[in-house]
Amino acid sequence: MELDAQVDLLVRNAQNNDLPPSAITTIAPVLLAVAGQLGHGEYYVLQTLEQGWVMTTLSYRNQPDSQKNVVYAYPSLKDATESQIANLDPRVMALPVPVVHILFQLLAMKPVDSLIFCETLGQNGQRVEVRRQDLESLVQSQLQETYLSGVTPPADRT
Repeated sequence: MELDAQVDLLVRNAQNNDLPPSAITTIAPVLLAVAGQLGHGEYYVLQTLEQGWVMTTLSYRNQPDSQKNVVYAYPSLKDATESQIANLDPRVMALPVPVVHILFQLLAMKPVDSLIFCETLGQNGQRVEVRRQDLESLVQSQLQETYLSGVTPPADRT
């Protein structure tokens, strides 16, 4: 699914999430810019049977008291199901999620510090980290720019 179509789907479903569609259209440029830097339009995210995303707590070897919570996003079903995390719990499944939706969800997932996008196939592939704090800052800047400039976001992208 193309990135613009992913945003359109978010806009159409905004009211189901108690959001005005204009909120999505206002932050859409940020979501599209970040998603455009990633290698895939869709990633597989490990989820529980209750559809909660599987979060992993990482700690640094040289700083064991410093931890962060991450969610991994895999480029293929094979990579997701062969991951060490998926092998730990048979009740975990991998489901495809559009990349724009993953980024949008990160904004609401306060316990998650980062998304780790596995860009290339295989266990030792390239990974890109998107920190929630950085995404929130970009969104905040977009909101300020939009509303301080007096620009009215498009009412509807459908």
